[in-house]
Amino acid sequence: MTSNTQGSPAIYGRSGPIPVVFKAACPDCRARFELAAGALRLAIGASSRTTFYSFTCPECGAAVRKPAGERIVELLTGGGVRTLRLHSTV
Repeated sequence: MTSNTQGSPAIYGRSGPIPVVFKAACPDCRARFELAAGALRLAIGASSRTTFYSFTCPECGAAVRKPAGERIVELLTGGGVRTLRLHSTV
């Protein structure tokens, strides 16, 4: 997962803001593509095992869920991806 804007959501060109897109791949059909921030969801849990991002593959329609380490979380949140914070019930 990489961002074309180095994690900065406020990049402006001559005609206004440049949309943030992220490069991704589907583990099912192996397609590679770019997704807008609105096509991704980030869930931040209490541990690295419960922190992940998800999207639907535009090629095959598979629901994809991948782990998100610190750098991925930084890129996605900086790029405007909607984030859900998961709370543990202790």
